[in-house]
Amino acid sequence: MALPTFVAIDFETAGNYPGAACAVGLVRVEGGRIKRRIRQLIRPPRRYVAYTEIHGITWQDVADKPDFGQAWPVLEPMLEGAAFLAAHNAGFDRAVLWGACRHFGLRPPQLEFRCTVRLARRVLGIRPAHLAHVCSVLGIDLNHHEALSDAEACARIMVAALKAESESANMP
Repeated sequence: MALPTFVAIDFETAGNYPGAACAVGLVRVEGGRIKRRIRQLIRPPRRYVAYTEIHGITWQDVADKPDFGQAWPVLEPMLEGAAFLAAHNAGFDRAVLWGACRHFGLRPPQLEFRCTVRLARRVLGIRPAHLAHVCSVLGIDLNHHEALSDAEACARIMVAALKAESESANMP
């Protein structure tokens, strides 16, 4: 069975408000193989970056970067032809993406989100299913809370889950 084309996405945020994305990682997977990676720092609407202690991003890192409204039209073509978006804790990344799109007057992508937290539990039987633990169990390198590393880890978890689902579907 051929694996679908999808894009794994991960955001880091500068606060809890619409448009607060300060970094995004996108990893495109075709036929089970990573084909393209993008990391983009994003200037949030407010001149303050919260959560620096988690993701390491400061205002100085993003002050001269494009805001989401400028960055997304350049990044969005990476989704072309994808069957779905994958995220580890998809509800969070979907909310950040849709909130940023609304804040900047952009149409959010109409792709389904699939959650690798749920797949790690349901398909792979991994608990707890937080990203660092799942990566440890699967032997995936991770620089946690760096958007591209988190997105790539998510992509690799999704591929493992898709392969496991395919194998169980083919068992007698």
